[in-house]
Amino acid sequence: MAIRKVITEGNDILYKKCKPVEKFDDKLSILIDDMLDTMRKERGVGLAAPQVGILRRVIVIEIGEKKIEVVNPEIIEAGGEQRAEEGCLSCPGFVGTTLRPMYVKVIGKDRKGNEVSYFGRNLKARAFCHEIDHLDGILFKSRLI
Repeated sequence: MAIRKVITEGNDILYKKCKPVEKFDDKLSILIDDMLDTMRKERGVGLAAPQVGILRRVIVIEIGEKKIEVVNPEIIEAGGEQRAEEGCLSCPGFVGTTLRPMYVKVIGKDRKGNEVSYFGRNLKARAFCHEIDHLDGILFKSRLI
């Protein structure tokens, strides 16, 4: 496991749409482990693969003791709304208010290719939306209200 460099705003990679993961192998597991280590070192709540220079649909989130890894995530349900401050490891020192769903249901796969689903409410819902936006080349600054 290694700490990877976090790509910051202005780098073109952050504005590109990521490709789906097709191979569930050791290389993917190493990426996920490195993303978790990097997110923890940077004291973030979540991290998406393009933030470490990889254009693949992979996110990690950790809120409290709960570690979440999702490959090829999709939001299949969302509802309610919440206004809250967000920051981003790729936009160091900047915080702004966004409007996000109050809850989301996310499906995808784990690092071995098994189907997974998660329900996120409040901060977890915001984190899912924020990280999945990264996979579509969207920075949270474009969602400021």
